[in-house]
Amino acid sequence: MELLTVVVLAIFVGFEVVSKVTSTLHTPLMSGANAIHGIILIGAILVAGQTSVPWELGLALLAVVLATANLVGGFVVTDRMLHMFHGRKAPAKEDAK
Repeated sequence: MELLTVVVLAIFVGFEVVSKVTSTLHTPLMSGANAIHGIILIGAILVAGQTSVPWELGLALLAVVLATANLVGGFVVTDRMLHMFHGRKAPAKEDAK
């Protein structure tokens, strides 16, 4: 019961902290979050490799899949945000014959 309370409180605190971040800080925040998700993915892989109980293995593999999706999604969003800062390319000039 204590661990469930900690998880619920962490969810509420995390939501409040992230929702208060200004838009100019979202890209650096996403980069930091991607690093954290990489660590979570490594932890999930380690747990999946050490368990022998079938339901624990299933839960650990689900954690690996979700952590991977979160990590890849974070990099995709960060890449799209960084592309917003690039200037528009000038239209290509056609060769006149």
